[in-house]
Parts: sequence; structure tokens; C-alpha cells
Amino acid sequence: MRVLLVEDDAHTAAFIAKGLREDGHAVDHAADGKYGLFLASTEPFDAVVLDRMLPGLDGLTLLRTLRGAGNAMPILLLTALGDTDHRVEGLRAGADDYLVKPFAYAELSARLDGIVRRNRSADGREPTRLRAGDLELDLLAREARRDGRRIELQPREFRLLEYLLRHAGQVVTRTMLLEAVWDYHFDPQTNVIDVHISRLRQKIDHGFARPLLHTVRGAGYRLDE
Repeated sequence: MRVLLVEDDAHTAAFIAKGLREDGHAVDHAADGKYGLFLASTEPFDAVVLDRMLPGLDGLTLLRTLRGAGNAMPILLLTALGDTDHRVEGLRAGADDYLVKPFAYAELSARLDGIVRRNRSADGREPTRLRAGDLELDLLAREARRDGRRIELQPREFRLLEYLLRHAGQVVTRTMLLEAVWDYHFDPQTNVIDVHISRLRQKIDHGFARPLLHTVRGAGYRLDE
């Protein structure tokens, strides 16, 4: 997923962003409400983690502005205000879920997955399983199988395979992979893509008669349909 994190507290933001990235998600961070509103209004995100108390523009106003403009992206509201009235106010403003500080990252992750899953199921935007040939990726269970055989993937490998499956039959460039899978908007001049592609190819193709993942010389990579 690509997640927008709108949080002004540097320690909390770093804690959340670290967890999300370790789970394989791309994270954009805004430290104030005005910049958060700008990003949410102009960039595509799968979900928003939004602090209620923000400088420049408070979280509830940001939330109401997005909903008033017809923006239905899933939003998880964070706050130190945990009484019932404040929770109800946040939900009525348009939040999909509400999490009171302090919290465990595992709960944030579970709640975020939940609101994204409900949102996708409600509007039918995306399938919960991606397939190419006899290779299948279950986005909810977060597991891969080929010909019924389970394939163990690290979070970054899962994200890489998800991107390739979403573009099955197409050539994806290194730049596309750097931006979508590693959240890099520059070339780090490393072999990080080659290493991960090699590991992924070993996992999904080794032992099977037909290879699915191919290197297209001078262009990028292609996963056969």
C-alpha cells in the first residue's frame, strides 16, 4: 500500500513510518494539516493515518474537507482524546476507524488493513487475489502459492511480486519498481532491484517447468500471464 501519514510529533511519526515500511508499505509524511490536505487532494493513496491535533489545520477539518470533496480513501484517525464523545465526533466527521494514543503498532497495522479491506470490498475496486498462470497471491492472507505450493516471501518480496502481478504481461522498468516498491524517487545506484528479483525468481520459478519472471534486456522485467 501507499500510505499518507499526517502526524506532527516527530517521534510518533518515525515510529509509525518505520513499522509501515518494515511491513512493505510506501509512506509519505506530512507534519502539518495544510500539507497533509495538499498531498491527500493531489496524490493517490491507499489509506491515510491522520492525527487529530495538527498545526496549521486540525485533523477533523482536514477530514471534513476531504469528505466534502468526495474523497473516500480510508482514513484512520489518531488522537489522545479517548472519551466517547470525541470518538463519535471523529467517526461522524468521516473517519473509517479511530485509534487512541498510546497504541501498539500491531493494532495500528491491523486496523489499517481492516479499513482498506472494507473499502476495497465495498466499492469493488480491487480483487483480494492476484493471479498469473498457476501463481496466486492472496492479499488478505498475505501469502503466495504456485500450483498449490506455498511460497514464503519477505515483506519486500511480497510487495515486489504484488506490483509485478498487477502489471502481469507488461514490461516494468527499474524506475517504476524503485518508486512503487522502494519508495525511491531517485536511482540509488545500487543493485537492490537485481538482488530482490533474483531472490523472487528463485522462489517462484525454481522447480517449475515454465518460468514466469523474465528480464527484458535494456527495458526491465516482465511477469508472464
